[in-house]
Amino acid sequence: MARGVESIRRTALGVLGAVLLLIGVALLVLPGPGLLLVFAGVVLLARAVPALDRFVAPVRVRAMRAAEESVASGWRIAGSVLVGLFLLAAGVVWALVPELPYSGWATGASLIISGIVLFALLVWSHRRVRAARRGSPPESAGAR
Repeated sequence: MARGVESIRRTALGVLGAVLLLIGVALLVLPGPGLLLVFAGVVLLARAVPALDRFVAPVRVRAMRAAEESVASGWRIAGSVLVGLFLLAAGVVWALVPELPYSGWATGASLIISGIVLFALLVWSHRRVRAARRGSPPESAGAR
């Protein structure tokens, strides 16, 4: 019985990791937190397939560097906030205006969720960088 549960858990982690990895790769060229989703996908895949564990550290380094660079200046933060506000507004418009292509709540909700994720990652990155500047370890250091 335990073997079956472990197999189901590994399969679920693998599928979720693969989905996050694919979305992250798409977001490398689209607006969004691509490297962070690639990192999350690689972490989950490595838990499902231990042979992939060697890819976690290099992806973590690049993802954390990108997160730090995203809040490196006031201009970058302002740009990210503007993009987030645009995503939220576009989501509401796409949900409410039926004349737009692919209009409806599915498209609108995905844009709104993207904006919320952007704000959440922006806050997380800002807090992480601020904690590093003060010399204290970031809050998520124990979660590694």
